[in-house]
Amino acid sequence: MASVEARAGEWARSGPVTGKASLAGNGTIGPADREAERPDASRPVTIAYIAESAGVSVPTVSKVINGRSGVSAATRARVEELVDRFGYRRPAGAGRSNVVELVFRELTSMWAVEIIRGVERVAREHRVGVMVSEFGLHDAAPSTWDDTVSRRPHCVLSVAQLSEAEREELRAKGIPFVVFDPTAELPDDVPFVGATNWSGGRAATRHLTELGHRRVAMISGPQDVLCCCARLDGYRSALRAAGLPVDPDLVAYADLTREDGRAAAGGLLALPDRPTAIFAANDLQALGVYQAARELGLSIPGDLSVVGFDDLPVVAWVEPPLTTVHQPLTEMAVAATELALALGRGERAPQLGVEIATTLTVRDSTAPPRG
Repeated sequence: MASVEARAGEWARSGPVTGKASLAGNGTIGPADREAERPDASRPVTIAYIAESAGVSVPTVSKVINGRSGVSAATRARVEELVDRFGYRRPAGAGRSNVVELVFRELTSMWAVEIIRGVERVAREHRVGVMVSEFGLHDAAPSTWDDTVSRRPHCVLSVAQLSEAEREELRAKGIPFVVFDPTAELPDDVPFVGATNWSGGRAATRHLTELGHRRVAMISGPQDVLCCCARLDGYRSALRAAGLPVDPDLVAYADLTREDGRAAAGGLLALPDRPTAIFAANDLQALGVYQAARELGLSIPGDLSVVGFDDLPVVAWVEPPLTTVHQPLTEMAVAATELALALGRGERAPQLGVEIATTLTVRDSTAPPRG
């Protein structure tokens, strides 16, 4: 596995309280006080014990603990009061299926296969199942997410994003989760696995400046996508380190598709003083740059050097093979799944944020500029 850069964090869910405690001066009830209130302190606090104490059935207590409907307000309040008074804690993993739920917002991307491969590898080792769900970016029906929660998976691994409401619902159901390659900033208590996007953007641009390029353009992704912003910042840092100006005319913004990469490259290559090299925010954009260059009769790398980002398997087979930043998607998926399963077992994670290092893969699409 590639080397790891980790951002330390603390797991927000505390483990079971151990030891004895007396009623604190501020009125807080400790474990010793809870035991004193119980009619039979020698019996363990179980769902059956709470049901007996409340005078209701075990299924009724289960509904209350799991937040399900079908219980009157008065009964729910009585059960919740006993749960709090006796300090009941649901066993780690209780009621959850032995399945990792892998959630994509869209499955059309070419790198989805690399992620699934990594998740499946870990799942086989731990003898757990994998369920893949696709929600859509904006138009998913609420029932789709409700179905995921109702299945009570062992843990959820969500690619790119997980809204605050979704995170809170998972927490309420006791379902651990990890965000894979987040597209936006997350609170400190949200576990995630990503890549060193800033370092990757810097390495790609430094490679081009070290070849002698002075007009280096970048096609960045959407300005609200976290990884794209980091790659763009890495590009700017490398230019400054090389003593080159950061020319806003040499930065284009486009969606992360081949078609949008082609359109953005067409605009950059139409400049009076066109760039001699283009760094694209992902490999699909870079393939669009190839298409735009061919349409203009420009050779790669003779007239134009091109660098991508991701290192999808297909880019090693294009002509010429693409120089790109290798994003270790499979290794990232392995790390994310291991973290999610550990949280599902109730373990405390030493780091909540993990970034796997990117590396530059040099192939035949880059060369010194002519002249």
